[in-house]
Amino acid sequence: MGKQARAIVDLSLKELVKDLNKAYADEWLAFYLYWYMAQIVSGRAYEDMQEFLNKIAKDELEHAQELADLIVKLGDVPIANPMELEKNANSPYMMPPKNTADLNRIIRIVTEAEAGAIEVYNKIAKKTLGKDNVTYQLVTHILAEEVDHEEMFENLLER
Repeated sequence: MGKQARAIVDLSLKELVKDLNKAYADEWLAFYLYWYMAQIVSGRAYEDMQEFLNKIAKDELEHAQELADLIVKLGDVPIANPMELEKNANSPYMMPPKNTADLNRIIRIVTEAEAGAIEVYNKIAKKTLGKDNVTYQLVTHILAEEVDHEEMFENLLER
């Protein structure tokens, strides 16, 4: 982001970058969790669940890439050390279930993680609305995808 674009951002850039880095850390943790669960899932319909988890993992990785690009454009750098991701995330890493065939537990973990992401992006969107249109557009785009993810997994839950 150029000098003029940064000048019109009516926010504390330091605070904004901190929020974006926390979301970036969240996305990496979500990517790894979903990717990992896709590798270990078993039981009935495991192939469908594996496909869902891999698709969502790719989306989460894309979100991390988009956030990293924005952080750089804002004149900073994303978290470099993977060991720092959980410490800087909005929420701790969620452990996958021990029972790899417990699809309902996997779905609940993903749904809970997506609900947390929705909360994070909604807060950033509120902060940037009318103040930083570039960040606002990106976070509302990611927010819409997170809402879709949550709904998709909620629809899979057995009632």
